[in-house]
Amino acid sequence: MTVLDLVAGIGLVAWLYLLLFNGGFWLSSEREESEQNKYAAPKTWPRVTAVIPARNEADMLPGSLSSLVRQNYPGEFSILLVDDQSTDGTADVARAIAASSNRDVSIVSGEPLPPRWTGKVWAMHQGIAAASSLQTPPEYLLLTDADIGYSPDVLTSLVASATANGRAMTSVMAKLRCESLAERWLVPAFIFFFEMLYPFAKVNRPTDRTAAAAGGCMLVERASLERAGGIAAIRGALIDDCALGKLLKTQGPIWLGLSDRVTSLRAYETFEDIRRMVARSAYAQLRYSPILLAGTVIAMLIIYVAPPALAVLSGYPANVLALAAYLLMSLAYQPTLRFYNRSPLWGFALPLIAIAYVGFTLDSAYQHGRGRGGLWKGRVQAEVGRQ
Repeated sequence: MTVLDLVAGIGLVAWLYLLLFNGGFWLSSEREESEQNKYAAPKTWPRVTAVIPARNEADMLPGSLSSLVRQNYPGEFSILLVDDQSTDGTADVARAIAASSNRDVSIVSGEPLPPRWTGKVWAMHQGIAAASSLQTPPEYLLLTDADIGYSPDVLTSLVASATANGRAMTSVMAKLRCESLAERWLVPAFIFFFEMLYPFAKVNRPTDRTAAAAGGCMLVERASLERAGGIAAIRGALIDDCALGKLLKTQGPIWLGLSDRVTSLRAYETFEDIRRMVARSAYAQLRYSPILLAGTVIAMLIIYVAPPALAVLSGYPANVLALAAYLLMSLAYQPTLRFYNRSPLWGFALPLIAIAYVGFTLDSAYQHGRGRGGLWKGRVQAEVGRQ
């Protein structure tokens, strides 16, 4: 057996494992829409407060905040936006939207970022503290980003499923925009890789240790969060959503799924936009470890890049093994492509897309070495995340 035969064999075994034994991640079957109308309404609809950390999001709020004020939730629902030191008139836009609606919307002016906190978590902390100090605090918190839009009945569906199942958290992976060339190339793969790393079926299984969440939309039972030590327990987390999912799974069941009804309004028009988005936290995902970085790069090359290369360039049996791995890879990508209404032929481009993500991950490590890790909205936060 040659080295090429061995590499091709490893790639094939890896894809067989991923398809058969990794929680069916590639099927994208955990869907928020399937939860809709599945559960009976609770006897009493709990109070809910949406907490929105917003830093320079004036252009996003007409879509996101407006979709929240239009929720048709049957119970008490209020919105609390934390203006996190914005310089673009975020608070003024929020006030204008609030004034034109009948919804209870409050604007909190964020305090300066203290040591050992990441910016978004600090903003969420202030919003949660304000909500908890109300005379009748909410039973649930909808922790949502300022660039997320909701269909009018999403909150009702989320609360019904959360209460029926006694969940500590119900989270939805917002459907990202997929319109520009860069988005068509790279966005579906972002979701595919996330599901491969955190198979949603495993996340949703109470007996499985896998835990994750999607930070754009997280419905959290406030009592569970308090029992877990509050949001301060993850104060330094750069990947705050997955850290919160891990924290809350110690308190009760959590659930994570995809949705067509919860959407990201933020555009990533260029490849550079997506590079910045990925590089912000990719090295943090690897715990800032050069060893894990090297292992990840090697694994990505063997699993994604080697199959098409060896299928074309090597001899028997490596070429046959590699071709089988390449076909399985393309097959695994199909449900994600259907979710984003992309041609099945994009499945054959996954090796090239994987190379781009390897580059983004290496760049994340490079930016960290330059002291620019975790850069977002003018804040460098990677050193905080290491503490």
